[in-house]
Amino acid sequence: MREHLAKRVNRYWRVAATGLSFAVFGLGGLALRLVVFPLLDLAVRDRQRRVLLARSVIRLAFRGFVEMMRLLGVIRYQITGLERLQRKGLLILANHPTLIDTVLLMAFVRHADCIVKNALWRNPFTRGPIRAAGYISNEQGPDLIDDCISSIRDGGNLIIFPEGTRTPLDGNMTFKRGAANVAVRGDCPITPVHIRCTPGTLGKGGKWWDVPETIAHFRIHIGQDIHIGHAIGADAPACADNPTLAARQLTTYLQQHFMKES
Repeated sequence: MREHLAKRVNRYWRVAATGLSFAVFGLGGLALRLVVFPLLDLAVRDRQRRVLLARSVIRLAFRGFVEMMRLLGVIRYQITGLERLQRKGLLILANHPTLIDTVLLMAFVRHADCIVKNALWRNPFTRGPIRAAGYISNEQGPDLIDDCISSIRDGGNLIIFPEGTRTPLDGNMTFKRGAANVAVRGDCPITPVHIRCTPGTLGKGGKWWDVPETIAHFRIHIGQDIHIGHAIGADAPACADNPTLAARQLTTYLQQHFMKES
């Protein structure tokens, strides 16, 4: 009886702590927009340096947010292969099981860049940090791939979720070709990140208050780089002068790879 009561109390606490976490996240984004980044604009005139500083501020803010969730008992996390993210000019591809995957990754990736939905550019809680950090809008049309490649070549670590949205609850992933196009046209190796969350929480279609019976445990593994030639294999000669075919083949490979590892 006591054990059952303790589990219920713990679950109610995690519901409240999750709500508190999201409230802090929203207010923190507003504070960055209204206070921190305006001061950064005044203090730093050089745009490139200002963008790098803004990204560092966001990384530290996200790291603090992740640690707050851990201390509140909302999540636990374990990261392996973190040293592979301590480089520059990476194309980082990850699966997307939960709502907070972006925050978890960007909390540990220096010089992080990412593709952001246009709706977030209009959101009062997020548009300030997004603009200050110079993130890439997903509505940049034909220039999107070129902007991604430029970011990587300039030393940014570009994070892309190839599914474009959270993984369905049945676990079946469907990758879009955008990430593969960046890899092929930019001749970039891929740093894969595999995210597992057990028990599942904050998944596609889920509500923030629908917390699992036990604390969600995130296991994040940064794998060895995937090189395009190895991924395409025997089809490489045929794809050499056909980037569209190469991107299609690479997308298939990546989808199978992540399905196997996740």
